Amino acid sequence: MKKVLLVNGSPHKNGNTAEALRILEKELNDKGVDTVRFQLDGRPVRGCIACGRCTATHRCAFADDQCNELIEKLLETDAVIIGTPVYFAGPNGALCALLDRAFYAAANFGQLLAGKPAAAIATCWRAGATPSIDRINKYFTFSQMPVVSSDYWNGYLGAKDVFGTNVLKTLAENTVKMLEAL
Repeated sequence: MKKVLLVNGSPHKNGNTAEALRILEKELNDKGVDTVRFQLDGRPVRGCIACGRCTATHRCAFADDQCNELIEKLLETDAVIIGTPVYFAGPNGALCALLDRAFYAAANFGQLLAGKPAAAIATCWRAGATPSIDRINKYFTFSQMPVVSSDYWNGYLGAKDVFGTNVLKTLAENTVKMLEAL
């Protein structure tokens, strides 16, 4: 059975990003795809310092946060969908620091993630969804991961966002199609 990693880039376990990921999870599970969750836990996250120690291990030298746990989950799943809240016109800063290190270690020195389908979603009230999605998509394109699209930008405004819910459902459907094609 194929597995999709759902990353909640919000420290809030029950916020809008978690809600959007639950919609995706239900759709993926209904289509026979298993899901694995990764929750940003709210602890401080270091930024990459380009020490280069990951060149041999494909793991970050800093072991005091969730970076290496994220790398393991990325490696053991067949696809990934990363969700971020938008706090100030872009993705969550802690999430970006974690992704910088995880993708630098796993992709920069060996392209360990190449070929895995990936998608980004952003939750926000007004602005910042598309720049957030663009930023996260850059991790995927650098890592030679095909980006899964929907029928609109993958933004979600919350429980009353019927349009956003349908966009997420289409994203789940397209993720399944890409997994089947690969």
